[in-house]
Amino acid sequence: MGRQQEWIKGGLAAVAVLALAGCSTVRQGPTAGATDNKPSASAGARGGKAVESSTLPGVPTAEQARTELAGLTVAPHGSMSGYSRAKFPHWAQQGERCDTRETVLERDGTGVQRDEECRAVSGSWTSAYDDKTFTNASDLDIDHMVPLANAWRSGASQWTQEKRKTFANDLTHPQLLAVSAASNRSKGDQGPDEWQPPSKPYWCTYARAWVSVKATYELSVTKAERNTLTDMLGTCPS
Repeated sequence: MGRQQEWIKGGLAAVAVLALAGCSTVRQGPTAGATDNKPSASAGARGGKAVESSTLPGVPTAEQARTELAGLTVAPHGSMSGYSRAKFPHWAQQGERCDTRETVLERDGTGVQRDEECRAVSGSWTSAYDDKTFTNASDLDIDHMVPLANAWRSGASQWTQEKRKTFANDLTHPQLLAVSAASNRSKGDQGPDEWQPPSKPYWCTYARAWVSVKATYELSVTKAERNTLTDMLGTCPS
């Protein structure tokens, strides 16, 4: 009798696993806003805590960020001559028909369902920059923590195209984050000395992530940028 009960329990567990496996996708229509055409300022569902702890990868501690910031080269912005977003090929394919944008949307959202083309058709997202919640993926942009234009004028102009592609699609370091389209476009290509997230509680995470990306890719910072990052790191809990 004991063996029969164990067999029944094992069979029920297997059925449960199969049932869960069959609920991963929904076949519906497309997601809009896939290009995330962030304007250049120089040219004219989870909150902040959840993003910090479980979605935005590779965020260093405040102490580590301060050490990394002290090691960055301080220099004026370089020239924008020759810059083009096309020189940073972004939203690369990540496998299973998913590009970088859709990968970040799934990572940063809650209850995200995808169609056959891997486009998010439902879910909930909370923009860490302004604490606004959305249920339509077209209302979101994928922000490059260090904007492409900022990277260009702080060292990326000397990179190979392949390295710029890696930078624009980096899912390992804290470089990509799903945020409201409004906050992303308000930020443009501005540095922390020119723009900070409207949600002040997110300043600590923002500064730590920004410093980490600049340190990882050996990009320079301006004096004003360094000073503002120091102040923003000062908002981190001691």
